Amino acid sequence: MNRFLLATLLAIAVPAHAVLPSEQLADPALEARAREISKELRCVVCQNQSIDDSDAPLAADLRVIVREQLRLGKTDAQAKEYLVTRYGSYVLLRPPFRYDTWLLWLGPFAVLLAGAGLVIAWLRARRGVAETPALTPQEQARLDALTKD
Repeated sequence: MNRFLLATLLAIAVPAHAVLPSEQLADPALEARAREISKELRCVVCQNQSIDDSDAPLAADLRVIVREQLRLGKTDAQAKEYLVTRYGSYVLLRPPFRYDTWLLWLGPFAVLLAGAGLVIAWLRARRGVAETPALTPQEQARLDALTKD
């Protein structure tokens, strides 16, 4: 019963966001924009976590920068571009397909193709292995004689 209760509580738990009350903007519309932008930016310390979800000090600094940019009247795109200028395309959770990010986009497909090539090569090599030839009647008789002793 306790396991069921624990599983139920874990299933309905809402993920906690790392945004501190002191970081939040007074204007709900600006705060909503800041949260949406924060969900699209990568914490460069945590790597595959958005700055909205990260507890890292650098993520908190990035959240503050986003809010400062919005308070200055910048658009969402301008706020993101400000951070891309400072940290590179890596700060975006979904970086654009460009010359410096092509490996991020095509790398998984290259690994998949290489794996498929290895499987195909292995199957072809396995198919090429000859079956052990059957024993001649004389060899079978000799084997039977040896195993009887």
